[in-house]
Amino acid sequence: MIVTDTDTDTDTDTNTSTSVNAVLRVAPASPAAAAAYFGASLAFHADVSDVAAALAADGDPGFVVLDSRSTESWDQGHVPGAIHLPTALIPEQAEQLLDRTVPVVTYCWGPGCNGATRAALALAELGFQVKEMLGGFEYWVREGFEFETWEGRELRAADPLTAPVDAEDCGC
Repeated sequence: MIVTDTDTDTDTDTNTSTSVNAVLRVAPASPAAAAAYFGASLAFHADVSDVAAALAADGDPGFVVLDSRSTESWDQGHVPGAIHLPTALIPEQAEQLLDRTVPVVTYCWGPGCNGATRAALALAELGFQVKEMLGGFEYWVREGFEFETWEGRELRAADPLTAPVDAEDCGC
């Protein structure tokens, strides 16, 4: 099957044009390679809804949540129960604040920020097990989960573009 768009390659031997869209310009990985990649991705990432559900369940979730943003950002709002440790301070303070036997889930502002990735890297380099919370604080709030500010706890309605309106979860 040939899928067409504005990109064309000309076969000089037959002087015909074949087109492939930008999605298929690089062929999809084999199923085995895709399974390895996506399996590894789940070892490195957790989504906001899964983190919230684990924290809301009775008992110890088996991990701690770490906010890697500045103090001003922390005061503006953070996940209840999170540990505040700005990325720049991780090398100096992680050993005192975190238990090396407990996995850490890092977050920063949101998908447009790589602060949680840098924090996760710094922790991994110190020997901690770590995952990054996809979506960060932005999606925590947008999905309607309670958060804390310097003034107390706050809850906003879920954004229907990020969370289901009439269901407990998205089903994924």
